[in-house]
Amino acid sequence: MQETSPSRTAEVVCLFRALEQRREAAARILDDPYAHLFLGRSTTAALRAAMAAGPLAELPERFLPGLSAFVLARHRFMDDALARALARTGDERVQQLVVLGAGYDTRAWRFAEALAGRPVFEIDFPSTSKRKDDIATKTARSLPGTVVRRVQVDFLRETFEEPLVRAGFVRGAATFVVWEGVSMYLTRAAVKATLGLVRTLCAPGTELVLDCWFLLDAPDLRAAAHRFSANLLHLLGEPVLFGIHPEDVGAFLAREGFALIDLADAAALTQRYVRDQRSVYPANFVVHARSAA
Repeated sequence: MQETSPSRTAEVVCLFRALEQRREAAARILDDPYAHLFLGRSTTAALRAAMAAGPLAELPERFLPGLSAFVLARHRFMDDALARALARTGDERVQQLVVLGAGYDTRAWRFAEALAGRPVFEIDFPSTSKRKDDIATKTARSLPGTVVRRVQVDFLRETFEEPLVRAGFVRGAATFVVWEGVSMYLTRAAVKATLGLVRTLCAPGTELVLDCWFLLDAPDLRAAAHRFSANLLHLLGEPVLFGIHPEDVGAFLAREGFALIDLADAAALTQRYVRDQRSVYPANFVVHARSAA
């Protein structure tokens, strides 16, 4: 998937996070007070319309039921794992954070206090990365001070290893890696190559969070609709290429040098994070893993 202009998918995901702020704090799956800063004209208009319509406006759910709730719960799962990691001290202290395919991720600011000066390396295509950098510069007064180093990489022509090191990444240091909303759009070989690069670049015990997609095989209309939605993404230019069942992911990660810490499917994400009647998209799940020694 080649990107020549800022990612629209990344902006839609950012819109989901911004829309969540219209809910009462106790009902939110995720709290992201900075997401709205990174919306363009059309998505800002959508946000304002939803805010005016009140809490009953559920536009995203009309098109792909459960998708926005999954995106929010996925983000929350990863946030919780990151918060626990950043709280560790001594030999287990995390020294740097890497966000692969960062899009309009705001963790660098939302976790500014917990990061306490530790650098955040955001890796993405140049077009999206540049737009984000421009917005962050213009809205700097609205954002907490933190150390963000954006690494612009054309994933079709280069790996992120050398650009990341040039940006100040410390090889062999304890790292936390966020890999969100990316793996399903890569080939299996590319997923394995990325896992291998993370393992060799970072210290043993480095933690990784990522989400995966799998083919629902139930013989009902709901499963058929989700299978069709994957085909629809192909027509839109973002084909789903890599799928793995939750039952198989532990063995897959073990072969790539990672041990599974936690896995949350739609049911687990709903139980942990959803406090209303929203459903979570069932064809995705979230994984927390640690690289082996």
